[in-house]
Amino acid sequence: MSTESAELFFSLLAIVAGVGSIAYLGLWIASRFGSVRAADIGRAVADSAPWLAFVVAATATAGSLYFSEVAHFVPCRLCWFQRVAMYPLSVVLLVGAIRRDPGLRWYVGPIALVGAGVAAYHTLIEWKPELDTGACALFGPSCSDIWFREFGFLTLATMALIGFLTILLLMFIRFPDTLDANVLDSEGARSADRATAEPIQETIS
Repeated sequence: MSTESAELFFSLLAIVAGVGSIAYLGLWIASRFGSVRAADIGRAVADSAPWLAFVVAATATAGSLYFSEVAHFVPCRLCWFQRVAMYPLSVVLLVGAIRRDPGLRWYVGPIALVGAGVAAYHTLIEWKPELDTGACALFGPSCSDIWFREFGFLTLATMALIGFLTILLLMFIRFPDTLDANVLDSEGARSADRATAEPIQETIS
């Protein structure tokens, strides 16, 4: 695989993750407005959330290693901070998914949140280089240097940001388990009210 093909491949994966995250968030919002269908689909996805989050982290890790070890892109200081956050997530999410750990999100969340913060700042200074303090250049490449920008907006930092945010959404979005029952109960109550009201109306008439 050429470097250009790898850039396109991992950029497309980042777009898939981003679109999937938006759709997942949309399902959660719809379920909060009472959509039983959205809640059903959301719960089905949520059951596999740890595995999906692991795939995101593992793919981001593989891409990071490819670009540094194969394509020889030299990581900047902020890139290393993002690696420090993403690489352990691959292992933690794998173990948590295998063990079906119900508390997985509470030790994945803080790491992903820190990583997202660093990636967001890195993305910002890529677009606004004047905000870079120059501290990165003391230890390697400038953090405002860009190796590639696919589709006009996707850089390594942006892809990392999408990865961290996707992991956070998968870990922390929860769909109501009782939505179906509540809806059925309310519909049943309305049916009972109608059934009670009809004889009364007949009696009155």
